[in-house]
Amino acid sequence: MIFGTTPAGDTVDRHVLSNGRMRAAVLTLGAIVQSIELPDGGDVVLGLPTVADYLERSRYFGAVVGRYGNRIANGRFTLDGVTYQLPLNNNGHSLHGGERGFDKRLWHADPDGERAVRLTYVSKDGEEGYPGTLTTSVTYTLTDEDELRIDYHATTDAPTVLNLTNHSYFTLGRPADVRGHIVTIEADHYLDVDEGKIPLPGPPSPVQGTPYDFTVPTRVGDRLDGCYDHCYILRPGGVVRVEEPVSGRAMEVTTTEPGVQFYTGHMLDGVATPYDRFAGLCLETQRFPDAPNRPDFPSSVLRPGEEHRSTTAYRFTW
Repeated sequence: MIFGTTPAGDTVDRHVLSNGRMRAAVLTLGAIVQSIELPDGGDVVLGLPTVADYLERSRYFGAVVGRYGNRIANGRFTLDGVTYQLPLNNNGHSLHGGERGFDKRLWHADPDGERAVRLTYVSKDGEEGYPGTLTTSVTYTLTDEDELRIDYHATTDAPTVLNLTNHSYFTLGRPADVRGHIVTIEADHYLDVDEGKIPLPGPPSPVQGTPYDFTVPTRVGDRLDGCYDHCYILRPGGVVRVEEPVSGRAMEVTTTEPGVQFYTGHMLDGVATPYDRFAGLCLETQRFPDAPNRPDFPSSVLRPGEEHRSTTAYRFTW
């Protein structure tokens, strides 16, 4: 069904998935997850009502971000001896693909029955400063296990860097304030960052004995005033779990990616964005921020003949 149109007159479609219990709505703009509805009547992601809101008032609500999610220091990296300059759209750094990243692009949708839809976008060589023509597909599936599974796939015709993730803001209770959510992250280390949120030199920092330790269930608002925006290095097979004690809802996140950016929405303001501070939290499964400039991090380079594949699943109980 048609969701709306862009200022250029392009149609944005809305696809509704169902597994007989849960429903999820996905937009062709930005491959956005607009809603995830549970059988108890709860919508557990923050969505927006119009195309204009997504283009003008969104902080990446529900979108796939790319070509490179998270930050690249000074918007610059060198690959095979060539230096590339990206837009500086975040405090002198490049964030989430630049000024017009994947979240602002129209994707082509191929529905697969009632449960799944595949969205495809071709990013041309030089788009937002990145090398290589990149073909990306993202498949959303509602499974029998009450998961929203996201399968990412990408190929390129020239060496490039890539970090794909979904930027949904989750809230398992109402009113929306995630400081009361209880979070467990199976990660023994995190990436400490400077004022620009670029990882500091040196090895990852241990969480033990710090406010960043979520290896046991911890209420978000109990430390640091609930303000988190850091990449956690997951244990092999590590799981993230979120619980909301009043509603009884819970979400479990599994991924093939090595890290997860835990962001608690404290930079939402209710003015430039439709939602107030702490209205939702993000669990952005991904490669590490600034990896193109950090040979000590897992590589984010994709070359011709290779395939990028990753899977993340958000499983819900209620």
